[in-house]
Amino acid sequence: MSQTATVTSSGPVPAPRVVGQRRIRGGHLGLAVALVAIGGLLAAFAFYAATRTGDYLAVARPVAAGSTITAADLATVQVNSTVGLSPMAASERGSVVGKRAKVSLVPGTLLTAEQLTDEELVGPGQQQVGIGLKPERMPAKRLSPGDKVQLVATAAANSASDSEPSVETFTATVVDTSPRTDQDATTVVYVAVSQNDAARVVSLAADGRIGVVLSGTR
Repeated sequence: MSQTATVTSSGPVPAPRVVGQRRIRGGHLGLAVALVAIGGLLAAFAFYAATRTGDYLAVARPVAAGSTITAADLATVQVNSTVGLSPMAASERGSVVGKRAKVSLVPGTLLTAEQLTDEELVGPGQQQVGIGLKPERMPAKRLSPGDKVQLVATAAANSASDSEPSVETFTATVVDTSPRTDQDATTVVYVAVSQNDAARVVSLAADGRIGVVLSGTR
C-alpha cells in the first residue's frame, strides 16, 4: 500500500499591511512644549519667592509712642519674604529717621509704615500724663494712639453731692497704653493734655477720680 505525499506549493507571500502613522501637527507639539516651559518657570518663581531674602528694617531698642525715631533705634535684618507681611525695606531708613512712633516699638520686631506718623502726639503747649484705669472705667476694650478722649472728674467718695462744683472735663489725646499685670488689671493710659490742665489731671488721677470718654478715633 503506497502513500501519496501531498506537496503544497507555496506562492508569493503578500506584503504585510502597513498601518499609516498619525501625523503630529507641529502647532500642537509647540503648544505642549510651551506649556511645559511655562510650568517650569512658575515653579522656579514660586521657589525663588519662598526662599529669597531681603534687607528690612527692625527695631533695635524700645521706642515709646510719640517719640522721634533716630538711626540708633533701627537695625537691618535679612529675612525671607513672607506673604501677609509688609516690613519696610532697609533702603527706606532715611525716610524713617525723624518720624514719630505711632505705637510703642518693641526691639526685635520688623518695622511697618503703619507704626509711623508725621504728627506730634504731644503738641506744643501740652504735657503727657498717665492715668490708671480699671476695666470698668475704660471707654473701650482698647485705646490707640491718636484717639481723642474727654477726661471727666468724678465726685470724691466722701463728699456730699450738693457741695461738688460743676463737672470738670479736660480734652486729651491718647499717646500710648500700658496694660498692667497686677490683680486689678489696671491699664495705664498716657494722654497729652493742656499744660494748664496737667497738674489738675495728675491730682485727680492720684485720687482715682478720672473717668474717660472716647470722643473720636484717628
